[in-house]
Amino acid sequence: MFIGREDELSFLEDRYHARGGQLIMVYGRRRVGKTEMLRKFCEGKPHVFYACTESTDEQQLAAFSERMLQSDLPAARYITRFTDWKQALESIPELPHRDRKLLVIDEFPYMVRGNRSIPSILQNLWDARLKDENVMIILCGSAMSFMEKEILAEKNPLFGRATGILKMRGMDFYDAVRFVPAYSPLEKIAVYAILGGIPHYLRQFDDRFSVKENICRSILMRGSILYSEVEFLMRQEFRETAVYNAIIQAVALGNTRMNDIYQKTQIEKSKLSIYLKNLIDLGILCREFSIESKPKEMAGSQRGLYRVADPFFRFWYAFIFPNLSELETGDVEGIWQHIVEPQLERYISLPFEEICRQYLRRENRRDALPFHFTKIGRWWNKQEELDIVACDAGGERFLVGECKYRNAPVGVGELEHMRQKLSFCRPGDELHYVLFSKSGFTEELVQKAGERKVKLVTAEELVEQKEI
Repeated sequence: MFIGREDELSFLEDRYHARGGQLIMVYGRRRVGKTEMLRKFCEGKPHVFYACTESTDEQQLAAFSERMLQSDLPAARYITRFTDWKQALESIPELPHRDRKLLVIDEFPYMVRGNRSIPSILQNLWDARLKDENVMIILCGSAMSFMEKEILAEKNPLFGRATGILKMRGMDFYDAVRFVPAYSPLEKIAVYAILGGIPHYLRQFDDRFSVKENICRSILMRGSILYSEVEFLMRQEFRETAVYNAIIQAVALGNTRMNDIYQKTQIEKSKLSIYLKNLIDLGILCREFSIESKPKEMAGSQRGLYRVADPFFRFWYAFIFPNLSELETGDVEGIWQHIVEPQLERYISLPFEEICRQYLRRENRRDALPFHFTKIGRWWNKQEELDIVACDAGGERFLVGECKYRNAPVGVGELEHMRQKLSFCRPGDELHYVLFSKSGFTEELVQKAGERKVKLVTAEELVEQKEI
């Protein structure tokens, strides 16, 4: 069953029905669901779907020729394969499709690596003819650095030709948990905190088993798909995997500032900045700033907090990577009992904050909040921090919140403490409050919240949020 990706499919449908030729670039890391989404888009439409392989240029051309000529091209009556890529790509407008001549080339970087002239050939054909034809060409790739630097970047042949660029990211919480419908709200939160929104990872969990059983059999067990997934992706994208492993592990263990990462890894700071940028470009790390930070501050590489953006990478480097030796011997139960289980609740607390922010973004889109915010994030200074601060375009109305993932109801003290952390506000600013809690709220807080118009959200309400 296909799940989610409504926005991406809507975008492609819009391009499909737009005027003129369409050249769409779709890219994103492996396992994010690009191919499945494109196949869903192609359902019910006449199309050619060609999946490139890691092969020689000669083999690639032969395979592409076979796939195109199977589509009843007029040329199939005279030839069994195209002589070169120019002839092959020139045949696209001849596809016998009544509507769009739809061609999807999956893993396009494989094709280009075999023949570096293909982007130039396609560019010349696009400029001379294809842009005015009733064609839709979708070029898809998983090698993100290659797609961004070799295909989309300035000075490359196809720069400026794309009529759409779709960078696919992991699903949000509400789509991701549709893979485990039988789980309780807290179990769904745990699954997203561990796996994030990557469909391939989510399919490895079976909601007929407990979260513990799924972690043990699908992540900790040697031979399972997720056990070696991170190592595979790292080798695909990077040459100096040992260096990148050290950096990601340092961040996963709580070293979030540039100097902390340097102290932990002892990598020269000038090189460390480059490594960090590469990890951010691939969506493995992110750099976070307090919501009140100015553009000048955000431009400096020494500022901000580095975090592991991908939940599964964060889980893998926190629990799997440091314990590979024992896991290789099969000590799955021991690693679960002594390493993972004691830290899991604390580990989930940070992704829980992101789920709360996603909840507020959805509420914002449906105009269910006291005002429409244009920015949301965390706030901190040297002494204090707030999990959630959202503000309007004028910076005069604020929604302030805290996210408590712990085994006790949240009481009035938490509300009062939150109200004391508002040094960034000015007299006259409009303030609203929201509290999220894993374990609910005390009766006293529920009463006070009603009097002060404070929004209280339980884990059950957070997970079961209505559709937009």
